Amino acid sequence: MKPVVIVGAGPAGIRAARTLLDHGIRPCLIDENLRAGGQIYRRQPENFQRSARQLYGFEAGKAQAVHHTMDELAGLIDYRPHTLVWNAEDGRLDLLDNGRAQSIEYSRLIVATGATDRILPVPGWTLPGVYSLGAAQIALKYQGCAIGGRVAFCGSGPLLYLVAYQYAQAGAKVVAVLDSAPFSAQCRALPALLRQPLTLAKGMYYRAWLSAHGIPVHQGATLRQIDGDQRVRGIRWGEQSLECDAVAFAHALRSETQLADLLGCEFAWDSLNRAWLPQRDSAGRSSVEAVYLAGDGAGVMGADAAQMAGECAALALLEDAGTTVDQRRREALQKQLASIRRFRQGLETAFPFPEHWAAQAPDELMLCRCEEVSAGAVRAVVDEGHWEINRVKAHCRVGMGRCQGRMCGSAAAEIVAERSGRRIDQVGRLRGQAPIKPLPFGVEVQP
Repeated sequence: MKPVVIVGAGPAGIRAARTLLDHGIRPCLIDENLRAGGQIYRRQPENFQRSARQLYGFEAGKAQAVHHTMDELAGLIDYRPHTLVWNAEDGRLDLLDNGRAQSIEYSRLIVATGATDRILPVPGWTLPGVYSLGAAQIALKYQGCAIGGRVAFCGSGPLLYLVAYQYAQAGAKVVAVLDSAPFSAQCRALPALLRQPLTLAKGMYYRAWLSAHGIPVHQGATLRQIDGDQRVRGIRWGEQSLECDAVAFAHALRSETQLADLLGCEFAWDSLNRAWLPQRDSAGRSSVEAVYLAGDGAGVMGADAAQMAGECAALALLEDAGTTVDQRRREALQKQLASIRRFRQGLETAFPFPEHWAAQAPDELMLCRCEEVSAGAVRAVVDEGHWEINRVKAHCRVGMGRCQGRMCGSAAAEIVAERSGRRIDQVGRLRGQAPIKPLPFGVEVQP
């Protein structure tokens, strides 16, 4: 009998697994990380000794609850850590399990693939010592180390302040925080942000704590250049400069949608996330029968919403399989999710996308590190009359490298839209390709 499969053991995937098990279904939970928890509740190796309070701050209680749930589930379900889902085809997932190629068929599938950083490159971003905000957070949480001795945090979004705070709390030297969003934008967003007063209070605390501890916070400051030769030596913004030996930057998050694309899910433009997202109904059903979407992989809304969406998707799956579910519980979850989405709209007002970025990106700026494609090369293709993003890709190879456009795709689309005089939603989206993430040579194929 084909199993019910969940991809992703973050807050959404773990809650979905718990809900299914509580209703008598033993799911298969697949996760590419060694330990469950996702990015926000990333779990340190077993021999590390930092306390939950040190690792997760205000979120320590939630993190411990998620980890406790997973510890209970691990022996009761088919849990497969350190397993990458790299392709989907004909009701089957292709896996890389600890270096071995395998496949698994599923009866129903919940996709909870989470999100990653949205990168808008700047000159010098390929230097050693430059990390995304998420990567810097992984180094601190999972490896117990800082990315440098003097670290600058740049970009925008709530994660910017959280990671800078976590580094400073851990004893790292944070030399500055550059937030491209002006303070006036955050003031305008205040009425919407007050819908989630505890979340707002935490964000304000991080900002105030950094300033109170002598860490310069520059608002309305856009990172213009990362200086260095063999590695990072400093940063520039406006007419100002600062010495540092490491930089972490990103402009909010983007959903990991490649698996949903390979599964054949319909996509639509979402102006709130400034991205093409797989479509789902309020319960989490996708446009493909027996495929359900949950968490930040179908729209970034945060860890609390991810857990609710994971439960909603599991309840929808159970109902479609003929199991009676608690309708009042589902309605309550959907009402909470709607409230969080309104709060999310406030966050977009507080941390607006820097729409000037594409016009200001110099021609020599490297957009695609894998294929060494510059902004000028993309513009040259547009000038030849190609403005649909997949046609641009075919002509200059942007997005054809190891990351399959996961890092450069958003930036390339912004350049194409600006150069062609079109709206960002008019230039299309990069089609998902297998493998979703790089595979090593010499993979052992299991019969």
